[in-house]
Amino acid sequence: MARAATTTDAFNAVAEPRRRQILDLLSGGELPVNDLVALLGLAQPLVSKHLRVLREVGLVDVRDEGRQRMYRLNPAPLKPIHDWVKKYERSWSERFERMDVVLAELKDMENGDGDDE
Repeated sequence: MARAATTTDAFNAVAEPRRRQILDLLSGGELPVNDLVALLGLAQPLVSKHLRVLREVGLVDVRDEGRQRMYRLNPAPLKPIHDWVKKYERSWSERFERMDVVLAELKDMENGDGDDE
C-alpha cells in the first residue's frame, strides 16, 4: 500500500528541519541551487528533493538563468502558519511576563532587597 504524501501543504513541508533551513537561506534573497548545496553541506540530489517539495506547496519559486536554477522564497503560503501560531502569542507573552516577575524577585533576594528583613 502506498504511503500518503506528507507534504501536501506548507505545515507539512516546514515540519522537516532541512526545508526550514532552505527557507531561512532564501529569506535573504534569491540563490542558485549550487549555493544552497554549499551552504547546507548536503548532496545536490537531497537539496533538489527538498526544493521540489517546497515548490509543490508554493513556498519557493524557481527561474532559469542560463544554466543555473535560481530559487526565491514565496512567503504567501506561510501566512496560515503565522495565523495559527499567532493564536498562542498571548499565552507566550503572559508566561514571559510572569517569568520576568519571578526573575526580578530572585534578583532582589540575591541582592538582599527581599521583604524578609
